[in-house]
Amino acid sequence: MTKLTKNIGLLIMISLVCLPVSLIVVNSFAYGWRFGQVVPEHFSARGWMTLFKDQKLIEALHTTIKIGIGVLILNFIIAFPAAKGLAQKNFFGKSMFETLLLLPILIPSLAVAMGLHITFIKVGLADHWLGVTIVHLIPTVPYTVRILRAGYERIGVKWEEQAKSLGASPLKIFLTITLPLLSASVRTASFLVFVISLSQYVLTALIGGGTVVTLATIYYPYFTTVDDAVIASFSILFAILPIVFILCIELVLRTVIYIAKR
Repeated sequence: MTKLTKNIGLLIMISLVCLPVSLIVVNSFAYGWRFGQVVPEHFSARGWMTLFKDQKLIEALHTTIKIGIGVLILNFIIAFPAAKGLAQKNFFGKSMFETLLLLPILIPSLAVAMGLHITFIKVGLADHWLGVTIVHLIPTVPYTVRILRAGYERIGVKWEEQAKSLGASPLKIFLTITLPLLSASVRTASFLVFVISLSQYVLTALIGGGTVVTLATIYYPYFTTVDDAVIASFSILFAILPIVFILCIELVLRTVIYIAKR
């Protein structure tokens, strides 16, 4: 395959990705873009202004980010020790433990959530953002464990053992050795967890009971409107949020590693 053929193929792939996105962006600023017109007659920020004038959407955005951060923190609290144990330790019942961690993605989440709903009502977590955060662990923890386990298997144990022999504390080892080596796995898991949490409609509606409103729960009502500019604006907001989130995670990750190494 020649270099020209590769460049043409790359250009086609980029076009296939960018063209639909660019059409949505233009549509979000279009005013009266009728069929047959190459470009809209007029441009306006009316679609975006309609979104951000909606107080319910602003509250949903705040709740979505809060739940996403909570889900990510709980995922890492659970997944780091579990992944390290599965990757570096041999113990009785290891296969069974690994199977239990994978069960939430093998069994329909709705079936598990229906049982948890009763428990959450009893302990006061139903109709609360914390209950929604916990139930979002069902579809996210298995993926985080798998990603971090692969990272631990890749780096092995020699780096940590060498640091330990030199007198480094467990926290120092984690911040200066393990975390930098696992940074790619952490980025991947962070993005995947946030996207999965962001897209949860049924679990949020079931445990939140309509009280906890996220972007996913108002996504479909927004799509009942006939205003294409509003629909396009909401779609862009829904797509940009994970990108902004992962950029923030990257900033936090780099800051923590930098401070730990000083």
